[in-house]
Amino acid sequence: MNSQDIQLLATALASVLGLVALIVSRPRLHPLLALLLVSVATGLLTGMPLDKLVHAISGGAGKTLGAVGLVVALGAMLGKILADSGVTDSLASAILERASRKLLPWAMTGVAFIVGIPMFFEVGLVVLLPLIFGVARKLEAEQRGGGSAYVYIGVPVIAALAAMHGMVPPHPGPLTAIATLKTSVGATMLYGFIAAIPAIVLAGPVYGSFIARRLTVRPDDALIAQYAPELKGADGDAAAQGSRPAPPGIGVGVLAALAPALLMLLHAVGEMLLPKSSPLLHFAAFVGHPIIAMLLGVIFAVLVLRPGRPEAVRRALSDSIKPVANVLLIIAGGGAFQQVLTDARVGDAIVHLSHQLPVSPLLLGWLISMLLSVSTGSATVGIVGAAGLLAPLAASGTAVNQPLLALAIGCGSLFFNYANHAGFWLVKESFGMSMGEATKTISVVQSIVALVGLAMVMLMNLLPPLV
Repeated sequence: MNSQDIQLLATALASVLGLVALIVSRPRLHPLLALLLVSVATGLLTGMPLDKLVHAISGGAGKTLGAVGLVVALGAMLGKILADSGVTDSLASAILERASRKLLPWAMTGVAFIVGIPMFFEVGLVVLLPLIFGVARKLEAEQRGGGSAYVYIGVPVIAALAAMHGMVPPHPGPLTAIATLKTSVGATMLYGFIAAIPAIVLAGPVYGSFIARRLTVRPDDALIAQYAPELKGADGDAAAQGSRPAPPGIGVGVLAALAPALLMLLHAVGEMLLPKSSPLLHFAAFVGHPIIAMLLGVIFAVLVLRPGRPEAVRRALSDSIKPVANVLLIIAGGGAFQQVLTDARVGDAIVHLSHQLPVSPLLLGWLISMLLSVSTGSATVGIVGAAGLLAPLAASGTAVNQPLLALAIGCGSLFFNYANHAGFWLVKESFGMSMGEATKTISVVQSIVALVGLAMVMLMNLLPPLV
């Protein structure tokens, strides 16, 4: 390491601390303004040319909105359709009827585990928000237990989605590590499932039950009303419910809710079974892309669930975007901050630091991925950087379990998802959390997943290879 590396690392740390200070203390800036101001300051302090700094801010915001924003918007539309047609209420009632309060987090964990197999973290959360809000709202209305019902139900979902996203192919992070290290998809997937289960249990139902009693988190009323309109409580609302057609069958409702997940799963299966030149694989990749899958899911839900007359549906879909507009803009600001850190080459300083850490390849892969992810705000940067750095070691014939190395790198990328990650802002704003509450939930949850994943990697490394 040289003095420039130290300066970059110090600037990155100071930028995160400054961002938190602007949001939680005076002048208590809106997160979007704070993110943009810190992005500019970070670029100037690291010596970025002004034109490159502007390009990084606009490009980072646009790239994040393109990847996450459209999915969030389409997910809000799908959630509105599910709520207006009565599907969300039916699913929530079915889960509540079949599970005691203590079993509810485990039931939601199972749902998120299945949905998380093909879906990115942000996409899966958007798809499951209506169900989370529906179950939590009913739990809240029945006054079953203290603390935050939304944290109690939401944390297990966050844990399951995060673990699957970072540990199990066909998610892009694990696949990138597998391709770079030239190792086996099947072995990495098997190891990933084994490591994910204890990580999800400890970070989800166990930690969720602990932290929910200590928080009073409640989402914005507009979002709650959008996803659970039948629970507003006014007499007029009850009358409106009486005039609404009976909700569709539970099977049709589940199919409509999971249609995007099924399309993405089709793509995942196709990647494992079909040759790369197959036209069917190209078609599966198209319909399984998150944006296309969500778009088709919305259209399918409108046609099958028939939530109302065309004019009413159009108004409902327009209204569904309003509560998430703030979330979208803050996510864009997080993308800008992430891109500035990346273009300032903070990641290079982390790589230079890693060269001075004489540890095992598995732990080294986890550490490099973790440091890159935390500093740049991108799990993908963490995985790409760590896998690229360790690829020569893996190819040199050194005794290292390569599928476990790919898994260790994926686990490291999950550690301490914070203010420069788009997922942090999605959780924070969707659940109406303060910075401290979001840190105690998504940041701690993902850190538990990452640490338990590392422990499982080290444990499995003591056993004979699976393949």
